[in-house]
Amino acid sequence: MKLPEVHESPEMLYRMCFASIRSKLLIAAIELKVFDHLSEPRTVEQVAESIQGHTENTMLLLNGLAACDLVSKKNGLYRNLPIAQTFLVEGSPTSLGEGLLQQAVMSERMLANLPQMVLNGSPGSVENEAGDSEAQWAQNAIWMANHERSGVAQQMAQLVAEIPEFPAFRKMLDLGGGPGIFGIAMVKRHPSMQGVVFDRGPVVAVAERVIREYTLERRMTVLAGDYNTDAIGYGYDLIWASSTLNFAQHNLDAVMKKIHSALNPGGVFINLSEGLTDEGTKPDFYVLCTLGWTMNNPMKAFDQGEIAEAMLAAGFNTVRSRTLNVGWGQMDLDIARKA
Repeated sequence: MKLPEVHESPEMLYRMCFASIRSKLLIAAIELKVFDHLSEPRTVEQVAESIQGHTENTMLLLNGLAACDLVSKKNGLYRNLPIAQTFLVEGSPTSLGEGLLQQAVMSERMLANLPQMVLNGSPGSVENEAGDSEAQWAQNAIWMANHERSGVAQQMAQLVAEIPEFPAFRKMLDLGGGPGIFGIAMVKRHPSMQGVVFDRGPVVAVAERVIREYTLERRMTVLAGDYNTDAIGYGYDLIWASSTLNFAQHNLDAVMKKIHSALNPGGVFINLSEGLTDEGTKPDFYVLCTLGWTMNNPMKAFDQGEIAEAMLAAGFNTVRSRTLNVGWGQMDLDIARKA
């Protein structure tokens, strides 16, 4: 019997099988606040003492984090690498730890019965299990603020400031704006533009606090409601939306027309969303991160071009689309102009 001829490497399969160890290391280190103690070089004994941990297992955890390129190890001393120092130290305005913990819990819950869901379909929405309450919405907005100001809000504000209409804008709406970081970044780029953050009641309460933190009370206000059913205001020169129109998928045409009507003549609507390509198989980040949600809920990820088509159907004169690299992968930016 001859040995089989093999022309492929199984490395990818092994890496997929053990990929969960990387995420478990990250989540454990966040929960134990390990990164808070590594802004300066520390021995394993010092770290173990700080977290009240078992010395040898603390070393194994730290070595794993070094293997994941989150910390460095040199001459027995561990220290945060720049990515961990920027995004994983608690209390930093760009700390993503709390949000990553929430996402991990949600993903684990949604995919806990993946084989059964594939065979039998979803047992029903897990939204309420995740805490669809005012307190949960407000908490999500708090960690979302750090997520947005970890680079993407600055990137989008720069792009918006470069469009030719920007200097003449007088009033903008951050639709479904959460903590309002995108709106804040754009208002700060303009010498006089006023801004409104629209979202659910408990969320705009967070946005009000964030607006005060950035001392923009005289230039920014909030408006509470559900944009599927409530008025969103009028007289805007710019409406911005980011990763929010998924909540309007059952009502997208009506919401898009509402956005069109709320703009002044010559106004601009800019939307940042995922856009699935390759028959729904790419970009890999959005295919994977929305898998559990889509299996458990009617809400799904947008296909590339879906938002642009809805913009044109609502009466926008022109739509310009482009794909951008943001902090977690590729997203589509659609810029619609009203005649």
